[in-house]
Amino acid sequence: MIQSLKIGIVGGGQLGKMLIQTALDLDLHITVLDPDPECSCATIASRFICGSLTDYDTVYAFGKDLDVITIEIENVNIEALKQLEKEGKSVFPQPGVVEIIKNKSTQKQFFADHAIPTSTFIRVKNREDVIRNAEFLPAVNKLSVGGYDGKGVQLLKTPADLPLAFDADGILEKFVDFEKELAVIVARNSRGEVRCFPPVEMVFHPVANLVEYQFSPARISPETREKAEEIARNTAEAFGITGLLAVEMFLTREGDILVNEVAPRPHNSGHHTQKANAVSQFDQHWRAILGLPLGDTTPFSLAAMVNILGEEGHTGEAEVQGLDSILQVKDAYPFFYGKKQTKPFRKMGHVSILAPDFENLKEKVNFVQNNLKVISKKK
Repeated sequence: MIQSLKIGIVGGGQLGKMLIQTALDLDLHITVLDPDPECSCATIASRFICGSLTDYDTVYAFGKDLDVITIEIENVNIEALKQLEKEGKSVFPQPGVVEIIKNKSTQKQFFADHAIPTSTFIRVKNREDVIRNAEFLPAVNKLSVGGYDGKGVQLLKTPADLPLAFDADGILEKFVDFEKELAVIVARNSRGEVRCFPPVEMVFHPVANLVEYQFSPARISPETREKAEEIARNTAEAFGITGLLAVEMFLTREGDILVNEVAPRPHNSGHHTQKANAVSQFDQHWRAILGLPLGDTTPFSLAAMVNILGEEGHTGEAEVQGLDSILQVKDAYPFFYGKKQTKPFRKMGHVSILAPDFENLKEKVNFVQNNLKVISKKK
């Protein structure tokens, strides 16, 4: 009986918060580990432990009395999770999968080794390596580890940009002239059952290089949709993952689909599923890792998700402006992450939006972006 299982999440951010909210529907009791005593999960977990996610002893001690362990962030101590797995704990996604994915170099090499379509790339050790491969430009330089939400990524267009290259282990990816950036959330349970959510179309912030908003389903042909979902399924099967896999893709101007990156957990590109789909990505994650039948991913409506980002020029105690106006919009659903401190471009929440047609959807997206702000309180 799943209700008797002792379940833990390594990481207590907003993804953990949303996982706990759906876990309550199944009467699951969740223990959370996070280094921040004021993290999103601290007050809603059945049990909260404040501690490092990257320290072996802390992660091992956290998991040794649990039955099932999952993650909501990749930057965790893999060796501790491997030891827990050896001792019979159910650790999903599997530590070996997380180990490959958390390093962008090994992740990219995995794509190449398993015939997963992706852009041409070169592995580099430092800035000198990048400079030696100047003829490869234009390219994107990515850190192997430590990058997230647009950090650790640098576009190098010409040799004049080479001083901006990271002086650390990473990759150079050939710049892709894409038409759209897509994402597919795919779930795979321990029975080998696989199911995809429809592809979404992502729009990235031009400065912060993170998702600003997205549309679902993506405005692509049925053939392109089928191809994107097939690639997502094949990628999940190649990893043999149990859980969710978010597969970010480029749709090139020639109509090809190239996998950009993957994440082995719920993902920003799937937040709209809380309101727009028969099951959400968070429901599906629990189903997948607990060996339950996967749910119906059918969308009820056209949908969008707008990230609520901390305003530029504001750092400190967070204050929300414009919520009243957003709550007057039909089928606009704000969700806040419980973060007390804001800073520029920090993800503070999101708004899921439903609409009968794309024009109305885009109009609502624009209204939310123009009217809902997170600033710092005046002292």
